[in-house]
Amino acid sequence: MMRAPKSFAVVVRRSDGSLHVRERAMHEGARGIARWPLVRGVASVVESLKLGSEALRFSVEQMEEDLAARDAAGDGGAKKARAGLGLLSAFGFSLFTLATGDGTGPHLSGVASARPNAARDRAGTWLMLAVAVAFFVAIPQAAAAGFSRILGLGLEVQSAPFQAMTGAFKLAVVVGYLLAIRRVPDIRRVFQYHGAEHKTITTYEAGDPLTVDSARPKTTMHPRCGTTFLVMVALVSIGVFTAVGATLPRIHTGSALLDNAAFFFEKLPFLPVIAAVTFELQRLLARHCTTGPLRALLWPGFLVQKITTAEPSDDQLEVALASLRVTLFRQEKGHVDASENDVSFESYGALLAADRLRLAA
Repeated sequence: MMRAPKSFAVVVRRSDGSLHVRERAMHEGARGIARWPLVRGVASVVESLKLGSEALRFSVEQMEEDLAARDAAGDGGAKKARAGLGLLSAFGFSLFTLATGDGTGPHLSGVASARPNAARDRAGTWLMLAVAVAFFVAIPQAAAAGFSRILGLGLEVQSAPFQAMTGAFKLAVVVGYLLAIRRVPDIRRVFQYHGAEHKTITTYEAGDPLTVDSARPKTTMHPRCGTTFLVMVALVSIGVFTAVGATLPRIHTGSALLDNAAFFFEKLPFLPVIAAVTFELQRLLARHCTTGPLRALLWPGFLVQKITTAEPSDDQLEVALASLRVTLFRQEKGHVDASENDVSFESYGALLAADRLRLAA
């Protein structure tokens, strides 16, 4: 699944080995104030949640069609596959979307849009934002409060030690969730496709031929990965709340529960700031710290990417390469009209042959 400034493409490998393609032109993106430093970070996170949810919904729709066919054929494995989808939805769809989406930099993005449905998309975006707030604010703060109470530390919710503990639990929640869902076979396959996406984008950025042989030896790590963004959000939030927590209005309700609830709402306005600062910081690191000793600054994100990416098969690389090829064609030949209907190709070779015919037209 790839997105460029003027185009997107989603390519899905169906159970019969065919490639199911959806592609369409897109608007250029943010303009005016939305392109300003810091502001663009918030816009990018919201767009990633929206487009990522649409792209995953599209892939799930294709999977459901295959599962229905397997059910009709009496295949008992279809039930286990649906259980994997249920686990994904139950434990933070937005976190999964952010972790496997790329494109916080100026190049291609690993999220894509399915056909629009404005009301459904708005509802889905707000739901995913609420889940993200729960994972990044509510759950870690509640865990820190419980840990402080169990150990009898008596830490104030606005103190620096409490904020450091909250940050540690934030990282634990993110990493623990990703480790848990990685054990689901179908989710692990998604992580293999995530690795294929990274290899494909790295091949493109290196100027190498967009072939399986060129992409295979490339790394599954990428500095603009959404996983790195999640890790950096946790680290930046520790610094921000440690610095500003003590300066906020003091909370003394006489109830630890109410104190935590009040501080939770005090922290909410800072979330866009954290997202914006993290976005700019990741752009800076991805641009200037990919080589040399400064590359060590990317290691925390790379370590967690080892969870959210896996070595792909050649078949999976073909899917990622196909999506990039279709996206680039639309990006470079924006005047070409795409059918509103999805297109299927019996193989990667058939897709390449059709691509060559379109280029010759």
